[in-house]
Amino acid sequence: MKIAVYCGSDYGNDPDFRLAAARLGSWIGAKGLTLVYGGGDSGLMGITARAVYEAGCPVIGVIPEDVAFIAGRPQPFVTDLITAADMSTRKQKMLSLADAFIALPGGIGTLDEISEAATLTKIGVFHKKCVLFNHKGFYEPLREMFRSMEKAGFLKEADMGHILFSDDTQEIEDFLLR
Repeated sequence: MKIAVYCGSDYGNDPDFRLAAARLGSWIGAKGLTLVYGGGDSGLMGITARAVYEAGCPVIGVIPEDVAFIAGRPQPFVTDLITAADMSTRKQKMLSLADAFIALPGGIGTLDEISEAATLTKIGVFHKKCVLFNHKGFYEPLREMFRSMEKAGFLKEADMGHILFSDDTQEIEDFLLR
């Protein structure tokens, strides 16, 4: 199974986010899964990739050509580096490669990527599960926003069966395999 992990290319200000990224990467590696990610070696992105790589599992990095500061140097924790024409093409490539998606804490890019994956399943383009790695309640405001959308009639609870809010790797595994 190929898992796309979306996360910050920064570390954030809480050191526990680093531990969460390492824990998720170690879990992916321990399960013998393949990581698909943004290809960088910084921030939570690099921590996750390193943990999967050190477990001996495949790490597929997908980077846009116009990110010369990444493309111009070897990525230390990538077994397969794919170059995409631009960020939009990169996102599409990651969506097509992955069997499921997990969003660690991150910024607007992380939110954009996991939102697109969730939307494409909701509208039936594909059927892939999405996990919001809710470490220390990071994604609780988004969960509340989903509830507000439901109350306002813009979202149905049945549309949310492919989304899990959790940082429990056993719960995530059970969710992805059912």
